[in-house]
Amino acid sequence: MAVPSWLERLRAAGKTALVQDGKRKIHYLFEDGKEMAEEYDMKTGQLMSRKWREKNTLGGSGKWQVEVGDPTSPLLGALESELITESSSNPVFMRKDTLTSFQWRIRNLPYPKEVYSVSVEKEQRCCVIRTTNKKYYKKFSIPDLDRYHLPLDAAALSFTHANNTLIITYQKPKEILAAEEQLQKELKKIKAANSGDGDCKTQ
Repeated sequence: MAVPSWLERLRAAGKTALVQDGKRKIHYLFEDGKEMAEEYDMKTGQLMSRKWREKNTLGGSGKWQVEVGDPTSPLLGALESELITESSSNPVFMRKDTLTSFQWRIRNLPYPKEVYSVSVEKEQRCCVIRTTNKKYYKKFSIPDLDRYHLPLDAAALSFTHANNTLIITYQKPKEILAAEEQLQKELKKIKAANSGDGDCKTQ
């Protein structure tokens, strides 16, 4: 059964935890040198952000790649944010999960809801956003489903549009909900440093 493999990798990874500003920050270091940093809301257990970093070709640390959360968050550093500032009218694609679903928000899309279609491409393991006016097209994958080797289900996908923002929701399969619950129990066992305790790799 393939489902436990990702959980096993998380269990085997070196982990440090930090509690700061009402968030539990977890830093994972995997055997292959990859790093993952996650932030959870302490009250709800909700995942707020997830970032990845790999060693670059020279063996140094590469840049953080945001998987969940605001891609222009202050965690990337003020200078970097300034360098990657886009036109304020460009669509901004970001993922913000809820406890029961994966969710993506695309800001700066002013067209009415009937213009959009969102579909699942099972062969390519991705979701596709199209517009009838040909103004926006986007393909995106759901890494969580790939890590757990789960198929994409068109019935789990829905979308809505409000305030110039397209909101796409994919209901989490029961396998992922169960795995996340297990992981939360384990993360709570990690002794967390408080923000005053100085060094933590997630910073």
